[in-house]
Amino acid sequence: MSRFALQNGPMERLARHIAACNNLPSPAGYLPFRIGEAQVGWLEPDAARALTFLPKAVHFGPGGVSLAAGLRGVAARSAALAEMARVLAKAGFGRIRGEEFDVRASPEGPVLATVDRGVLPAMGIISQGVHVNGLVRRADGLHLWVGWRAKDKAVAPGQMDNVVAGGIPAGLTPERCLVKEAEEEASIPAALAVQARPAGRVSYIMRTDEGMRRDLLHVFDLELPEDVVPRPNDDEVERFELWPIARVLEAVRDTDSVKFNVNLVLIDLFLREGLVQDPAGSLRAGLDQLA
Repeated sequence: MSRFALQNGPMERLARHIAACNNLPSPAGYLPFRIGEAQVGWLEPDAARALTFLPKAVHFGPGGVSLAAGLRGVAARSAALAEMARVLAKAGFGRIRGEEFDVRASPEGPVLATVDRGVLPAMGIISQGVHVNGLVRRADGLHLWVGWRAKDKAVAPGQMDNVVAGGIPAGLTPERCLVKEAEEEASIPAALAVQARPAGRVSYIMRTDEGMRRDLLHVFDLELPEDVVPRPNDDEVERFELWPIARVLEAVRDTDSVKFNVNLVLIDLFLREGLVQDPAGSLRAGLDQLA
């Protein structure tokens, strides 16, 4: 599944982050999960067994697990997935977070249903998010706004994050999600947030205690004037700091203080800004596993 292998040599300290996010070399042992003819996810055998008590919604066969063929349309499929989510969460596979995400077979594919965000890894369904690099170009060089995650966060508490980052709820485009998250997390007004430029994407396939994370991150660069200071506007981030880009590079290269997937977003930035040389293209190749 992953095309990336940890390198030896001077890039190893950056490459280790890409390898850590792509720690599942094969889906062997997982069961395909389908909606109609489209495979949308992967289920661990124990998670699949928890669903055997839903015979009207879930069918088992030699090709894996699928929603019942009679469930047609987004609403009917979403209702069935909601029931599956409750069963999985009760059995210890994920948790209900009360936020619906779109279900697609591929990142650009049509929306087939929606499901609670908290069981996406348990079902191996693709999750999409946005990450924004808050750039300040000063006379003394490029600087980057970084955020420090709240210490009570369930994931990566107290670690470094992008200035804006968040999952894309059902029905939102990356651009609309970016504007929403910019205001909610960093008090960046919509009129400024909409100036963010699409810079590509990074993705990874990662085995965790929750299941299989298949995450696609839409990356944006936002040039911020020197007099704009991001301020926390919710309980997601404790504080923001403006760092010289060299200091950010050192943090990624030499420490484990940066949230696991933010490392990938920053490595992508370093490559685009020419701060890291990747003559063989091995770092770049490891940054998009859902291509």
